[in-house]
Amino acid sequence: MTDYPADTVLDLLARGADSAPAIGAPGRKSLTYAGLRDLARRTVADLNRMGIGRNDRVAIVLPNGPEMAAAFVAIAAGATTAPLNPGYKADEFAFYLGDLNARALVIQQGMDSPARAMAAERGIPIVELVPGADGPAGAFTLAPPSGLGGTPAAPGAAAAGDVALVLHTSGTTSRPKIVPLRQVNITASAYHIAGTLRLAPDDVCLNIMPLFHIHGLIAATLSSLAAGASVCCTPGFNAFRFFTWFAEVRPSWYTAVPTMHQAILGLAGRNEAAIKASRLRFIRSSSSSLPPQVMEELEKTFGVPVIEAYGMTEAAHQMASNPLPPGKRYPGAVGLAAGPEIAIMDADGAILPAGGLGEVVIRGRNVTAGYENNAAANETAFTHGWFRTGDQGVIDAEGYLRLTGRLKELINRGGEKVSPIEVDTVLMDHPAVAQCLTFAVPHKMLGEEVAAAIVLREGATATETELRDFAAQRLAQFKVPRKIVFLNEIPKGATGKLQRIGLAEKLGLSA
Repeated sequence: MTDYPADTVLDLLARGADSAPAIGAPGRKSLTYAGLRDLARRTVADLNRMGIGRNDRVAIVLPNGPEMAAAFVAIAAGATTAPLNPGYKADEFAFYLGDLNARALVIQQGMDSPARAMAAERGIPIVELVPGADGPAGAFTLAPPSGLGGTPAAPGAAAAGDVALVLHTSGTTSRPKIVPLRQVNITASAYHIAGTLRLAPDDVCLNIMPLFHIHGLIAATLSSLAAGASVCCTPGFNAFRFFTWFAEVRPSWYTAVPTMHQAILGLAGRNEAAIKASRLRFIRSSSSSLPPQVMEELEKTFGVPVIEAYGMTEAAHQMASNPLPPGKRYPGAVGLAAGPEIAIMDADGAILPAGGLGEVVIRGRNVTAGYENNAAANETAFTHGWFRTGDQGVIDAEGYLRLTGRLKELINRGGEKVSPIEVDTVLMDHPAVAQCLTFAVPHKMLGEEVAAAIVLREGATATETELRDFAAQRLAQFKVPRKIVFLNEIPKGATGKLQRIGLAEKLGLSA
């Protein structure tokens, strides 16, 4: 079904025409495919001279932008990339650099970061990335410290089975686990996304996602390159600058998490001219559930289809996606299998028929072979060759997947299981509600009780009683939030996702 013309990052770059733009940035000349291919080959040779080769880990700490995108691609062509959030504190860098067993740290020249001291403490060589002063966006050279050299165990371009990318799981409730993704995993996912979205060489993605995260790395960057298209890399998400970039770059699509879409919608009213003049073909949403109300408002505002997809790190991002028209897309559904094979499994490991509620499981070319050095986690995560995602859902008769929530986020109220997503969807229908996040709070009798954090629309008012009465009209009584808190902003993680787990504690409701 899917065309896999190449198994490695370097081969994937072959699709783009020499003079075609590959990586760009607002206000800057783009790096062409010929330039990116040359940069990748040169970077592999430079790393080899430093004694770094295939499957050797290179930690990357760079600001969001074209140099980060180009560094990911070029380093992955001959080594293992380990992008880290540049916003980490010293103790976080200490943990991740140590856990990765990095052979080198690549960091932008002049960038002040605690990563430098933490790498030095561990004897990890610091390689400066020097952006091309007058060159195109993304162009760079590597400046190693004096004395760094040697012969790598495996020099040259990476092979299909080599590890291209390692990322840590979020570690919300436990120690973060290392997810190794091979060249074949990430290229397969890139082709799946490019195929689902029917990307062509004239497509331009405006990237606002962090490039230390699988969503930005694969969905925005690598899928564009897999199609011979281009990606324009911003310095990171900024709702107030979005429409300036949007008007200048004239993208054919962008991909984001729901909170970003909501922030963009908040400013759309004063940017109608930019929206009207755009050449947008579709909008993509992934990494957490998109409220149906937001999907509807996005489509009405921008006049293009909103394609919700389902992804996770262990699948090199995409697992399912709603199709483009004329295919059907359903609000509240994350679509059809769009990469790996998807099924629903019960607690005993049996695959359920259509309509059965259970855990979403996947297997296929873009799925990790397992967590690193973690036999216990792998024993739990894999059953009969299927990877257990930790998400609960249903596949309907048409093959569309509908998620009911993370299994660890389901609220267990005295034995009754409550899907936070279901409660979110109902409360989001209230005209005063701009954002909602349903979460569990401890209860001494029931174990857990249902609570909701609400951000009201600008100028709107609503009381806790009013919202509870509204929810009670459509929800069983045990699902109605007993506690509603009003916030100016719901706390988000580093990638813009709302975080249910730990919210009660953050809000002082866990006592």
